This record gives sequence, C-alpha cells and structure tokens, in this order.
Amino acid sequence: MAPYFEYVHFVTSLSEQRFSYSISEEVNKGTVVGNLAKDLNINVQELENRDLRVVSSYSKTYLNVNLRSGNLLVEERIDREELCPLTIKCSLKLQAVLSNPMTAHRVEVNILDVNDNSPAFLENRYYLNISESSLTGERYLLPVAVDGDIGSNSVKTYKLSQNEHFSLDVQSGGEHGVSAELVLQKALDREKQSVINLILTAVDGGKPPRTGSLQIHVNVIDVNDNIPAFSKLLYKVRVKENATPGTLVIKLNATDLDEGMNSKILYSFIKRGNIDPSNIFYLNSETGEITVKGGLDYEETPAYEVRVQATDQGPVPRSAHAKLLIEIVDMNDNPPQISVTSLMTPVKEDAELGTIVALITVSDKDGGKNGVTSCKVVGSAPFNLKSNYKNDYSLVVDGPLDRETTSVYNVTITATDEGAPPLSSNKVITVHVSDVNDNAPKFMETVINVYVKENSPTGSVIYTLNAFDADLDVNAKVTYTLLDSSLKSIPVSSVLNINSETGDIISLQSFNYEELKTFHFKVQATDSGVPPLSSNVTVNVLILDENDNSPTILAPYSEHGSVNSENIPYSAEAGYFVAKIRAVDADSGYNALLSYHLSEPKGNNLFRIGTSTGEIRTRRRMSDNDLKTHPLVVLVSDNGEPSLSATVSIDVVVVESTAEIQTPFRHVPVKEDSFSDLNLYLLIAIVSVSVIFLLSLITLIAVRCHRTDGTFSRYSAPMITTHPDGSWSYSKATQQYDVCFSSDTLKSDVVVFPAPFPPVDGELISINEGDTFTRTQTLPNKEKVGHLYLFCKTS
Repeated sequence: MAPYFEYVHFVTSLSEQRFSYSISEEVNKGTVVGNLAKDLNINVQELENRDLRVVSSYSKTYLNVNLRSGNLLVEERIDREELCPLTIKCSLKLQAVLSNPMTAHRVEVNILDVNDNSPAFLENRYYLNISESSLTGERYLLPVAVDGDIGSNSVKTYKLSQNEHFSLDVQSGGEHGVSAELVLQKALDREKQSVINLILTAVDGGKPPRTGSLQIHVNVIDVNDNIPAFSKLLYKVRVKENATPGTLVIKLNATDLDEGMNSKILYSFIKRGNIDPSNIFYLNSETGEITVKGGLDYEETPAYEVRVQATDQGPVPRSAHAKLLIEIVDMNDNPPQISVTSLMTPVKEDAELGTIVALITVSDKDGGKNGVTSCKVVGSAPFNLKSNYKNDYSLVVDGPLDRETTSVYNVTITATDEGAPPLSSNKVITVHVSDVNDNAPKFMETVINVYVKENSPTGSVIYTLNAFDADLDVNAKVTYTLLDSSLKSIPVSSVLNINSETGDIISLQSFNYEELKTFHFKVQATDSGVPPLSSNVTVNVLILDENDNSPTILAPYSEHGSVNSENIPYSAEAGYFVAKIRAVDADSGYNALLSYHLSEPKGNNLFRIGTSTGEIRTRRRMSDNDLKTHPLVVLVSDNGEPSLSATVSIDVVVVESTAEIQTPFRHVPVKEDSFSDLNLYLLIAIVSVSVIFLLSLITLIAVRCHRTDGTFSRYSAPMITTHPDGSWSYSKATQQYDVCFSSDTLKSDVVVFPAPFPPVDGELISINEGDTFTRTQTLPNKEKVGHLYLFCKTS
C-alpha cells in the first residue's frame, strides 16, 4: 500500500507557518512524508547553513529531515495502536526549526490506520444457557471482538454459522462500534438437541478484511419461562472524577413476572472486551446499587460503557441486560506541564529584540476550561514569551542584555489553567549570556606622570601601563602601542619602546637632564575583539637631575693645573678683599649648589673664604712672622650625592706698598667700605624681592595645609634672620629655611632649603634670567610636606 500523503499549509504569524501531512502507519523507514524545504520555500543549498531540523517531545525520533533533499523522512517504525491507543485521531506534532535567523514552524503528521490487526475475542469458547421455553425472538448478547485498528479497519460486522434455531442481529453503536445479539428464531427442544454449537465470526472493514472467531456452546435448559426486565434499556449517569470510593453511582431496577425464586433477581456486570467494570465499580448483586470502587481519572477514561445483567433465581435462571453509560465529570486536578523542546544557549549580549532563546510546549491533561492554559515569564528578566500556536511558545529576548552586569539568567516561566481553583506550575530555564566586544580598555588615569633619572641604563623599564577591559577572553586581551609623535623632530619610537603584551615602557637611550627635562607621548590600548576597541592615555616623562657635572671655575682663574697670583699690601687690615673665585655647575637644584673651601699651609690662619660667595679675605693684620708668599688651594664642591668638586691654586704675595699691586684681570676695590655699600644695595634689592616671593609661597602653602589637616594655624609666626656672611634664613616652629646668594658672580643662585638638607624629592622652583619662574614637580615625598627649594639665577 503506497503511503498516503496530504499537505495543508497554514500561516499563523509572520515568522511561523503550520504544515500538515498525512502518512500511513507501518510504512518503511526512509519513506518520504513531504518536502519541508519546498514547503518552506528554502533552497536546498541553504539547508545546512540554516540547520533545518525537527524537534518534538516524543521519546522516539519518528521523523527526520534529509538536509540534502529537504525531505521529511520516516526514521522509525510508526505503530498507530502503540502511539495513540483507543484514539480515533492520531497525529505527530513536531516543530521545524531554522537557524540564521531562528524561526519555528508547526508540523503535524496525521498517522493513518492500516488494517494490520485481526479481530480477536478474549475467550475461545462462550457458554450460553437458554431455556427451552424461550420464546422466539429472544435475544442473547454475545461477546464483542477487539480490534486494535480504527475506522473502516475496525470490526464492522459479525457472522454466525448456519443453523436452524438462531439468527444474528448485528447492531451498529456508532462510535462505540458494533455488537451482535443471538436471536432465537425457532423454539428450542432440549429433548431433541440439548447442546447447540455455533461459531461467531467477527469481520473488520479492511481490504482485504480480517476475521476472528468464537465458539459458542448453547445449553438448552428447561423450566423458567419469564425473563427479568429492566426499567430502562439505557441508563446514563455522571460521576465526578474525584468521587471517593463508596460513592453511589446509580441503583438499577429490574422485575420478573415469575414468582418465588424464579422472580428473585441478582445483578451482575457483563465483561466485554478488555475492560472489566468490576475493577472500577462495585455492583451490589441483590440491591442493584453501583458504587465507586477504584480511582476515577477523566484524563485516562472520560466515559465507561457498562453492560449490566439481571438474572432470576429460577431452576433455569433467565436474564436480561441493559446498557449503562457512565460519564466522568472532569475536575481540575492536573497542573499544566511545561516542556522545553529546544534551548538555544548561550545568547549573545547584543542579541536583537525578538531573538528566540527556547521553544516551549505547555500541556494540561484536564479537559474543557480546566485544560485551557496561559503562560508568562515571572520576574524582571529581559525575556518574554511569544505564542506560536495554541500551547506552543517561543522564549524571546525582550530587553537589552549586558554580560558584564548579568552573565546568567534563571528565567521562571509560570503556566496557569482556567480551572476553579486554577492550578499552575513553574519551570526555570537557565540562559547564559555570551560576551561581545562592547567595552573599550580603560586606564585608571587619563594622564600619567613618569619620573626617570637621567643617565639611567638603556633598556630599563621606566613604567608599566595597565589598562582594564570588562569583557572576557579574547575581547579582554589588551595590547599596547605607541602613537606617532616626535621629540625634537625625533620619533618617540626611537627613544622609547613599549611591550605590547605587558605594557612595559622601555628606554632605548639614556636621558640627559641638561638637554631634555620633560617630554610626553600617547599610548593606545587596544583589545582583541572584532571590531577592536581602544582608548588612549597621555604619558608625561619627567627627567630627574643627577649629579653628573663637576663645578667649572670661571675666568680670570683657571682650573687645577696652573697657579694664579694675587698681591696684597702688608698694611692690609682684617677683612681685606684678596680675590673672588667664581664657578658654575651645569646641574640643577642641590647638584648645582656650590660651596667654597680654602686649604692653607698648616698653622696659617691668615685668610678666610666665604663658603657661598667665594670671596677670599684676610682674617687679621699682617705680622712680621708671616710669610711673604701664601700658596692657597680653593676647593669648589657641589651638594650632590656623591659630591663633585674642582680646585684652583692662588699664590698670595705680600708687598710693602700698594703701588706694587698689579690687577691684570680685574679691578679690586681699594676701600672695603665702598664695596660693602654696593653689596648692601644689591642685598636689599634681592632680599626684598625674595622676601615678597617667599612670603607669597608661604601663604599659599599655609592655605593648602590648612585645607588638608587644619593644623597649620597651630604653628607660630615665621621669623626671617640675616647672618653676617650675607645669607638669611626663614624659620617656623618646626621648620627652618636658609637662603644663600652672591651679588658679584656671572651666575649666582638664591637657594631656599630646609635645614638640614631634605631628600631629592620635593618641589623645585627656579628663577632664571629675565625674572622667569620655572616650577618643576619632583618625586612626591610621602613623609614630609612643605619643603621648598628656590634657585634665583642672575647674571
């Protein structure tokens, strides 16, 4: 028999279609049910990319899709009687699922019955007792045959073997099948024939038809000639499915015209087919009351057709039968069942609204309103349910997803029926959110200051950058690159390099503070996502000065290696000006702060030198015991760590008169008073400017300290003190600053520093030629606050 094929196409929504096919049961594996690709209007070449598949909630895979042809094929043997027992209509409900984009389509395959089962009686022999006084026309209910097939393939008629006493009356019960009654056509005579053997044959409607037979043994019994009679031939009653055992269903009533034992009636069930009503109901044989015995379940059996028999107690009992239809009233005793037929997880966090996450089917075994269900998502998860067809739903994205905020959602779905009271059930679906590259790397700061000592070795790591990316895996893998920039027309890439993986900034050359004090460049951090995202940071590199330059003696005195000569009169008073040593240092800060020291022959204390001015003067008047020539060595040292120095040698010659004094290199003041007046004016000017500037800075520092800890007001008032050597100091209750300056130098420094000297870190303010102020921030000192170094350079 060729498979029957029927195709029906329904459109239920823009993204979902419904297809219906029909096929006979027991067809061979591989039989084509229909062409899904053609019905879905999809090219065969697209099937693998679209991943066409069918999903269902059945335990067996009855149907499958051939991705090469798009045909829907039979995968396993389909037995309608096994799949849909005792059911007129049998169908497989599937869903055809496509990806890219995700769509779902309802597929219903109707399973058509074939005549593969023969009618069968539950017993091989049936014994029937009939009184010989039975009147013609009496009827005797015969057992029914059971056929697993339905429709035209079920039992359609019965045939009785040829005899002279009985005929067969076949009655059609509509959807309840056919039944046969044995009708007495000719009066019985036990004396002629006490036993009559008949053969009852059940015939189904298949082509060709199948048959089953039953041997009937009729025992002809004499006497009792009246049969009981029921008040009704058909009883109908309704019972709730939650009825407890012992609940009265109905009370039967039958009468017999005979008297005595021949009229006493006993009631009983007649077992027909494979249903034994005595397992479900209890019949009181004497009263005819039928009560509930076992559990009733509308979902398993919505109605019972029971045949009852009334039998008298005559010597030859006679009986009558009636039909009892018991309808089970459905109660809302089954909560809805939620089944996830397909789950597409994880879901990308940039999934569009309406993206299908899961396919869900809701079922309820109850009937009527008790079986009508509604389904919804509980809670604030960004998902919603979209109805596809009746009780089929799609769980779709209904809001923005952000993996960085929530990576896993436990979506609770609630299904509720319309019973009274309604019943509901929950299903939790775990949805994982996968990462997409939607976060650019971030630096902790937009501008980073890096401090590098000059003369640091080439190849050293001066700083390590670190950018954070909130994404995962490859989307969070950050690489670092230098952006194109130049440093004094030199590409910054020739000065620095950066490790793209670790963010280490590596110096490619040694830095010289005297040539380059600061520069900046930009670094870009880029993740490895598609497309990649990036962010920039500005890096300021500040070169810290090192003491790598020795002091240089300025003209008219040369450096170490030659001897200079100065003459002084024998009559010189104490404090007489002999010479002034001038020196400069290419470094800055403390490294450029010079001090002068004098080395004389042992026991000679005739001369002294200003440690900050470099002026050589006499300590006392000359005596006859003093030498005529005094070799002096002047040591000029800076304040770096370690200190560097330079020396110059001067021979001071004592002459008798001032006329012999030669000054080839400079003008030496004759009168110390006039020299002191000039210095006094200069001192007043420099001190005035310095005091004003210093007081402004002190005020600024006081305001800042007051804002931070509120303790500045506890300190005493500042004090400024001048010293005989021309220096002055600024002091407070807890700090003291010294100022050194000189007025007769090609390069002189005004230095303000705490006493004793602080470490290198602090804040440096330089005053250069032209009254230009330069403020340089050095490494922060976390332990000391308020150190100020002031250098004033004048020409």
